[in-house]
Amino acid sequence: MGANVHAQPSAKTGFDMSQPLIKTTVVGSYPVPDWLIALPSEQALIDATRVVIHTQESAGIDVVCDGELSRFDVNHPETNGMIEYFLRPMAGIRSAATFEELVSYRGQTGMKFRTRPPGVVDGPIGSGTLDLPLACARARRLASKPFKFTLTGPHMLAKTLLDLHYKSLPELAMAIARALAEQVRHIDADIVQVDEANLPGSPEEWTWAAEAMNIVLDAVRTTPAVHLCFGNYGGQSIQKGSWDKLVNYLNALHVDHIVMENAHRPVEELAAFRGLRPEIGLGLGVIDIKSTEIESADSIAHAIERAEGIVGPGRVKYIHPDCGFWMLKRGIADGKIRALVAGRDLYQGASPARVSA
Repeated sequence: MGANVHAQPSAKTGFDMSQPLIKTTVVGSYPVPDWLIALPSEQALIDATRVVIHTQESAGIDVVCDGELSRFDVNHPETNGMIEYFLRPMAGIRSAATFEELVSYRGQTGMKFRTRPPGVVDGPIGSGTLDLPLACARARRLASKPFKFTLTGPHMLAKTLLDLHYKSLPELAMAIARALAEQVRHIDADIVQVDEANLPGSPEEWTWAAEAMNIVLDAVRTTPAVHLCFGNYGGQSIQKGSWDKLVNYLNALHVDHIVMENAHRPVEELAAFRGLRPEIGLGLGVIDIKSTEIESADSIAHAIERAEGIVGPGRVKYIHPDCGFWMLKRGIADGKIRALVAGRDLYQGASPARVSA
């Protein structure tokens, strides 16, 4: 995989990482307001993004996100637009598929929750009309706190397509990674987070998945992060597996920190992160987005304490939800955001004896 070019995370950090010791953030998506769906427009999108960012900042979230509202696709609620938004504007990918191509796609493994591909690759892939820097700039100017921009990773995007050109999944992923890197070089965000929701179910693909991911991460000008989860399809996990199968992948990444699904996972899986390179910050999922119950500050403080007892004190750098909030009602998502901050504050402000009581 080559040397870790981000062995000193502070070299690419665009904001003060010194306080607090554990930062709060969100993974990305937020429930799309009904009024934006009913009457979408450029101004409505800006107004909705302003509401999402203000909600996070008012709750005390340290690193905020735009809620990924610009990519929501009402025709593809199963993935909240995290696939079509990136692939359809790219050069070399056509949206229309013939019946024969649909039959071929439906015979593939790994994407059983889809009946149609987001696109058919019939030529060299390039950025096309995709414009992620504009989406980032439009949202960042609405934030007064450090801002994170998110995008879907090359492994997942490659696996959703019907490929008639490269005829090699790793080569397809590298081509997508190069197109994403071209975009990322122009993104001005404090953190750029790349999301992979398919790899946990296919850990045997980690070597080429890491190579593709690093192409994107190396283009980040500020702080690079990676989010992994087992999928979220209307509250259901899509992938089966465990984190111990992906430690080699995580250690191969040129990344400042990782953002992991943990709240909905068995507690004993945390032991896998003892093998994480010390240069990589651990982002701990403490909010179960597959549950509508709002966590208490006590439960979140206990989750942090338990994790640090397993992986080591000071190892947890961020706490966050397991995944995005898009499937929840806004009131529930807002409650979980507030609980996230309250739990962190309780843990850092209380003695271990009090938290364990």
